[in-house]
Amino acid sequence: MAKEKVKRYSEAFRQQTVKEYEAGESIKKLREKYGIGSHITIERWVKKYSRAGYRSEVVQIQSVEDQEEFQAMKKRIAELESALSENVLENRMLKATIEVADKALEMDIKKNFGKKS
Repeated sequence: MAKEKVKRYSEAFRQQTVKEYEAGESIKKLREKYGIGSHITIERWVKKYSRAGYRSEVVQIQSVEDQEEFQAMKKRIAELESALSENVLENRMLKATIEVADKALEMDIKKNFGKKS
């Protein structure tokens, strides 16, 4: 009876395989690519070497109050962004007005502002 060949994999090889798995490669493809016998082997490596464990989708569980608060914050952010945009435009308009007035009056209005003649 012939002895079954036992494969040993280095730490570096195991970690590289887990990195490829985390990057999106399937266990089946990794097994075929490297001639790894069982999917359980790779699953054990993932448990041991992976920072995040098995790949999974992030599921966010929120209460109704959390959802309402989140929606209120999104609305408030949109309002603040709109107000900021309006202020930026107003600031640009005022600067442009001062530049035009400086040229028309041939003086620096900002330096002379508030001085009494």
